[in-house]
Formats: sequence, structure tokens, C-alpha cells
Amino acid sequence: MKILHTSDWHIGRTFHGSSTLDHLGTVLDALVQIVREHDVDVVLVSGDVFDSATPARENYDLLATALRNLRNAGAEVVMISGNHDSATRLGFQSEWLGLAGIHIITRHDQHDQPVTISDGHGAVNFYGIPYLEPSLIRHHYPDAQLRRQADVLGFAMDRVRSEIASRGGRSVVLSHCFVVGLEASDVERDITAGGLDYVPANVFDGPHYVALGHIHGRNIINERVRYSGAPLHYSFKEAGKPRGVWLIELGAQGVDVTEWVDLPVPRQLTVLTGEVETLLTDDSLAGHENDWVCAVLTDQVRPLDGMRRIQQRFPHCVTLEYRPNERAENLGSSYADRVAGKTDHEIVADFLKHVRNGAGPSDFERDLIAEVIIEQATAEATA
Repeated sequence: MKILHTSDWHIGRTFHGSSTLDHLGTVLDALVQIVREHDVDVVLVSGDVFDSATPARENYDLLATALRNLRNAGAEVVMISGNHDSATRLGFQSEWLGLAGIHIITRHDQHDQPVTISDGHGAVNFYGIPYLEPSLIRHHYPDAQLRRQADVLGFAMDRVRSEIASRGGRSVVLSHCFVVGLEASDVERDITAGGLDYVPANVFDGPHYVALGHIHGRNIINERVRYSGAPLHYSFKEAGKPRGVWLIELGAQGVDVTEWVDLPVPRQLTVLTGEVETLLTDDSLAGHENDWVCAVLTDQVRPLDGMRRIQQRFPHCVTLEYRPNERAENLGSSYADRVAGKTDHEIVADFLKHVRNGAGPSDFERDLIAEVIIEQATAEATA
């Protein structure tokens, strides 16, 4: 059985205020073509199908088109809801969609009720664990301690493993969470109000393959547990990271082949740094004129109407930052590197220069800084 693992479509998300709907449509069309070319049997979508709990009509239209095309290409679909999705809206009429080979799992009590799809080696059981907010589901399981995502997923996976042991056959799990050991980019929003709720990788011991969602970059936790990442770039911090899907081939005993398949990038992301006149006249930048652009202006004096001028050459410039030369030169080094070997007085003086665009401390401020440093050193010595 050939399985395609994707996630985090975020239908409806904008990129710095610009719609990404057409670009996502292009990428999902390419995904359908991959299904055809590789004779894929099942497509997995591991959460965050929509970017909002209240999607606009055109977002539903894009999803309907993608699902229709995937089925026409010969693949069944197994999909779970993520923390961005409304489980109720995404799961509306899922019972009838399942009869058509589109299996949408959004309810808390479905995690140990597999979707079974068979191939020449027998049954493959797909267990979908939708995003489950502990505070909203713990009353359904009063005997379990469900305080954090790790508790919820540990509880769900214990039940899944029990079901696997009873049912037998090959097993695949879909989940939407943040596994310990990865670094989130700035577009993976907090799962809980207090911050991202981490889940240990060993929670997912047991199944033959675990298709994860929530992290927007491709990541391999181990050979069985992987993130596919989002099909589009949604932040300049993601620029240069690959976009694609995992192609998994299950044999009689489990995973035989795992292959990464690239998806197209409809518009590249580029960060351009320099003085405004250089960015407007440098011929070597011609290849970036149709990119999403973040312009970092290093002019010592802030240029007037900088965004309008930059957009005359780079019409898809969506964000502009102003960092004078001295500050821009420091961007590539860490704070520890910049302060290495400096005295406390020099560190504070450099900080004032940094925030004042080059203006260091006055004589009065130098005396005040020295007084504070001496008081602090005395307090530490006598503590």
C-alpha cells in the first residue's frame, strides 16, 4: 500500500495580508498529480486543514476541489482536525463522506475506532487522533488524569495500542501535536495559553507509521514517526526549507520504503538586505523581482516612503524592516559572540549604541553605569 503523508494546509491563511489561496490551489493540484504518478492508495492529512475555525466559503470550495480530485486520482483520504480547525465544522457530514472514501476524524471518541483499508497483504488500520484540548475532553474520561497534551495523547495511544493488539494487522496513526526535540517557527501558534505543550516521542511507540502534523517544516523524529510540514511557506523564517510530502510504502510487515517528494513553491521567499538605492539598482537582484520579499534597509537615515519605493521594483514586498548598517552587520553573530571579552561597562555602552543608532552613553550616564556595576559587584561578593 502506498500512502502519502501531508499536513497543515491552513486553507485561508494570508501571508502578511496577501491571500495564499491561489498558491495553495497550485500546490494541491501538484499533490494530486503525485497521487496519479505514484499510484497512491491513501492520502493522510494530519490536521490544521483550515487556518480558522470559521472558514470563508472560498476556503470550503478549495477543500472540496482538492478532495474531489484526490478521489478521482484513485486515493482514499484520511484526515484529522488540528488546533486551528473547528472540529464540528470540519466533521460535518463526515459519516456520509466516509462512504465515498473520504474519512474525516474530528471527535474525541474516534481515536481508537480505525478506518480500515485493505491491500494485497490484508488490512491496514488508520487511527486518527484529532487535536484534543485537555480542558474540553477530560470530563469525558473522569478516571484519567488529563492535564496536558502529553497526558491526553498518552491516554489515547494506550487505547490505540490495546486496540491494535486485539485487532492485529498493520497500523498507522495520525496526530497533531508538538513532539519533544523540535524547534517551532514563528507561525506555529501556541497550542495552549501557557505555551506549546510538548509530547514525548515515545508516546507513539507501537504503530508501524505515525503521521504527525503541527510543525511546518519537514522533520524526522525516528524512522516511524515523521512530520511532513506545511505545503506552503507561511513565514520568512521558513524560507529555503523544503516543501513536500512523505511517500510511504507499506509491505506485509510494515514500512518498506520512505521517500520524500518535493512540491512546487509558487512564489519564493527572499530577504533582501542593503541600502534602498542598492536594492533598487542592483542588477543581480533581478531574479527576485517576483518573490515574496522582506526588505531590510540599512541606510543610516531612514528613507522616506521606503515601502512604496521598494515595491516599484519588488511588487510582492510584504514587509520592510529598518536596521542601520552597524546593527545589520551584527545580525549574523550571536549575543554571546558580540559580548565575548568585553567588560560590563563596554557591554552596557554597546547596548546604548545599539538602541540609539550609534549614540553611546553621555559622561553622566557613564558615571551612573559605573556606580550601578560597583554596587552589584559588591552585593554579589557579600551574598
